[in-house]
Amino acid sequence: MKTAVVYYSMSGNTQLTAEKIAAQTSAELIRIEPKKAYPTAGFRKFLWGGKSAVMGDKPALTPYRFDGEFDRIIFGTPVWASSFTPPLRTFIEENREALKGKTVAAFLCCSGGGANKAIEKLKQFLDIKDFDAQLVLIDPKDKPSGDNEKKIQAFCLSLNS
Repeated sequence: MKTAVVYYSMSGNTQLTAEKIAAQTSAELIRIEPKKAYPTAGFRKFLWGGKSAVMGDKPALTPYRFDGEFDRIIFGTPVWASSFTPPLRTFIEENREALKGKTVAAFLCCSGGGANKAIEKLKQFLDIKDFDAQLVLIDPKDKPSGDNEKKIQAFCLSLNS
């Protein structure tokens, strides 16, 4: 099954997880980035990121390559204000037709709560009933643990079964 891991990462937690999942599933990595970067520190980081997520912003993205020739798409995103990130919202909107009929999975990285609400919002935005597989990790780069590694392996095994 031809698989793509489409992800946005600000602090590296989602990127680390995306790379591990891609390595274990032989997936192609597609990193998406907004043309105008979000603030990465302090109060502004949370204010702008949270506001953008809550308001459903769809920022312009830097060029990426996605041909839609994948059977499965694994979305990766940090959790912002109990939602998925605006760059992922833009990607989905830009590729809605190409995503139809694909098997879809998701992983979310967060520092606290809100992941379950973010999963539901992502499913709703994708207009799907459920993910083929889903995974929530708490700060996998910043707080590495054997438990997170086991969760990533179990997620990948469920995709490969």
